Amino acid sequence: MPRFLLSAETLNVTKFLMGSDFMDALILSRLQFAITTLYHFLFVPVTLGLSIFVALLETWYIFSGSYEERIKLKKLVKFFGTIFLINFAMGVVTGIVQEFHFGMNWSEYARFMGDIFGAPLALEALTAFFIESTFIGLWIFGWDKLSEKLHCLCIWLVAFGSNLSAFWILVANSFMQHPVGYAIEDGRAVMTDFIELVTNPYVLGEYSHALFAGITTGGFLVIVVSAWKIATDEDSREMFIRTMRRAVLYTLLGTLGVMGSGHMHAQYLATANPMKLASFEALWETENPAPFAVVADINQEARRNDSEILIPKMFSFMVHNSFSGEVKGINDLQREAVEKYGSGYYIPNDVRGMFWSFRAMVGTGGLLLLIVLVTGFLFIFQQSKIREHACCLKFMPLLLPLPFIANSAGWYIAEAGRQPWIVVGLQKTAVAVSPNLSAGEVWITLIGFTAIYLFLAALAVLAAVMFIRRTKITEEE
Repeated sequence: MPRFLLSAETLNVTKFLMGSDFMDALILSRLQFAITTLYHFLFVPVTLGLSIFVALLETWYIFSGSYEERIKLKKLVKFFGTIFLINFAMGVVTGIVQEFHFGMNWSEYARFMGDIFGAPLALEALTAFFIESTFIGLWIFGWDKLSEKLHCLCIWLVAFGSNLSAFWILVANSFMQHPVGYAIEDGRAVMTDFIELVTNPYVLGEYSHALFAGITTGGFLVIVVSAWKIATDEDSREMFIRTMRRAVLYTLLGTLGVMGSGHMHAQYLATANPMKLASFEALWETENPAPFAVVADINQEARRNDSEILIPKMFSFMVHNSFSGEVKGINDLQREAVEKYGSGYYIPNDVRGMFWSFRAMVGTGGLLLLIVLVTGFLFIFQQSKIREHACCLKFMPLLLPLPFIANSAGWYIAEAGRQPWIVVGLQKTAVAVSPNLSAGEVWITLIGFTAIYLFLAALAVLAAVMFIRRTKITEEE
């Protein structure tokens, strides 16, 4: 269990006010929010990316030519649409719980941030969720009742609503990472400029990265499913080969986009949150030029790396697009934080975890790009040899966890790098937890949510697998 280090003054006050199990409640509340968010975030990127792909498939269908092809394409749209619906349902179920955390586990955060955090959440419900829920119903029950173009418009609006939902959530999250457009009144943060909140530069980096990650995840899911169907379903092989070629291009766009947006956002962190940037590189001392640590034995207690393998000047190049340029180290940033905010420990609690999570994210992203390129070469330039690689295609489902690993590692870096703040510079995580919360109460809900989510996730995967195995794409109506 990681240690959560606070100033002595803060620790004494909280122990006096809230009892000896306060720190346990804090740690458990953080763990509970992390687990429920991780479950939810398994489904969100698929929703973002697969909704767009299904909309593209239906657009292909309504503009297709022959009667036989239209029958197959319609089945293909319904096939991937059903997978999308299973995922969408899980995303909604796991997302609803998130809102209850703010009032039950994090009431001090809700009191302090409610005026600002509530606005984008309300807009997410009033705009994005209403669009999603309305038009997904029309799309499900509107086959053969709506005109083809109107029905296609429905799934495009579902895709728009899903991605608009992500935008509003990331507006709220970006304020927590980089507060703008606010004032402190009577001990609470209040909004002074809604436009500044929405145009927060942090939003651009987070949202573009999330959008392209969704495209990558949704596209890779289509690649994996298509590969398995090509290898095992003779009747459906032709249509899934054609789908595969489109999915490869779609996923390639997402993979390159997520790499480019991530790179630009990391450069932005050099000014917006240099402590986070230095932490996921375990750069303890300010360097010019700064090396990139390939691997490191991180000693957070001593605030140094006991051993490391470095690429000279590479980190400066990543941050400044030049092999020279200063990158501030953790120790100097800690001293600056003490001067600005007073005594305390302002280094993220898990530098080691951030360091390796960043490498897991980048490594799986690079592996995904390689797989997509090889698959694209096979299906675009070597179609005659596809049957020779049927054995490899059968094992493609084993690679499906890759984008989910990258997404989860990226989420961990984003949130762990904000610590010890829940709202950077304004409120610490340790004082945001509900004051009357006991460790026992959190344990009950933590165990309950985890068990229920495991059951639901297993049920969703089983339903999706059974549907994929049984469904064929043929000319029969």
